[in-house]
Amino acid sequence: MKRSIKEQKAVLMMLLSNIFIAFLGIGLIIPVMPSFMDIMHLSGKTMGYLVAVFAVAQLIMSPLAGRWVDRYGRKRMIIGGLFIFSVSELIFGLGTNISLLYLSRFLGGISAALIMPGVTAYVADITSVEERSKAMGYISAAISTGFIIGPGIGGFIAEYGIRMPFFFAAVIAFAVCLLSSLLLKDSLTKEQLIEISATSKHTNFLSDLKKSLNPLYLLAFMIVFVLAFGLSAYENVFSLFSDHKFGFTPKDIATIVTISSIFGVIVQIFMFGTIVDILGEKKLIQLCLIISAILAVASTMISNFFTVLLVTCFIFLAFDLLRPALTTFLSKAAGKEQGFVAGMNSTYTSLGNIAGPAIGGVLFDININYPYLFSAVVIFIGFCITMKWKERQMKENFYENHSD
Repeated sequence: MKRSIKEQKAVLMMLLSNIFIAFLGIGLIIPVMPSFMDIMHLSGKTMGYLVAVFAVAQLIMSPLAGRWVDRYGRKRMIIGGLFIFSVSELIFGLGTNISLLYLSRFLGGISAALIMPGVTAYVADITSVEERSKAMGYISAAISTGFIIGPGIGGFIAEYGIRMPFFFAAVIAFAVCLLSSLLLKDSLTKEQLIEISATSKHTNFLSDLKKSLNPLYLLAFMIVFVLAFGLSAYENVFSLFSDHKFGFTPKDIATIVTISSIFGVIVQIFMFGTIVDILGEKKLIQLCLIISAILAVASTMISNFFTVLLVTCFIFLAFDLLRPALTTFLSKAAGKEQGFVAGMNSTYTSLGNIAGPAIGGVLFDININYPYLFSAVVIFIGFCITMKWKERQMKENFYENHSD
């Protein structure tokens, strides 16, 4: 569906707003979770299960969502995801027993599985191959910005009641859902949807998983898994590591994370497209992986606050650049199967997000440095996998997939 440059920019802004609001809503509740845990008398194990339920729901739904994005259109999935997210936050805010909280987190995982593939596929539809890396960088920046701003707003809103951030997240998600339903147009015509859905009509999770083993996608999906696995193992113990090893206060930790995140957002918005143009996706992915592995090891050897801040800034930046670089590569390889690729991208990410924190937590109990060293090993394995990429074969597959 042809759009003017002005229309394309307006639609991109709407899509970025959708992603931003979704992750703002997730960030809003972070500061109140310890207090909410106390008033609900929840154990640490239960809190861990609530995180796991979200990831499992996203894992289950992602392959379905990928097919639905191609079958029913991007707009429906985005709107459906925002609506379900709104309902999940409302249920959590109203929840007075653990069953409702589990239901809320399960719905939250479903909403994430619908929104991300929908937005990614929509952006791929409305951007040229040359513009796509920059647009994917914007998506990653919108996610990071939501996480940065969310906790601050959530802490302010919590002054009016510990459950208010959940209600606020529900309201803004519903408002954006309503606006998107009124203002967002389908990115594909009915004829295009019929053509695309015809190829995915008889597929299922197992066939999609088998399809993801195609050499065109496999190595990139393995990197997606490795990134999620290593990153979640690193990030989930960051605050514990900083507290136990360095004696940093919550304010110190918040300062490091905030500055590192803002640094990442600035580079993603203003420099990501240029970096991809200079290096290409493969070299950028390899550079980020090797830097991440080195800095994860370095994190176990430093103690000065400013040194920790500097190392954290660059390791977070490497992770922040890896995400859109991988998404761009997969999007370019996907051709007409944007929904399938976006859905499987989410599936492999979920698998990593489930396994990484679990193993990282176990290793932390054995030795405080082990989660970081483990992350470094996993990320280095990812770097070794990229060495198997053959540029010529990738280009041939790409053009073959786009030939018609």
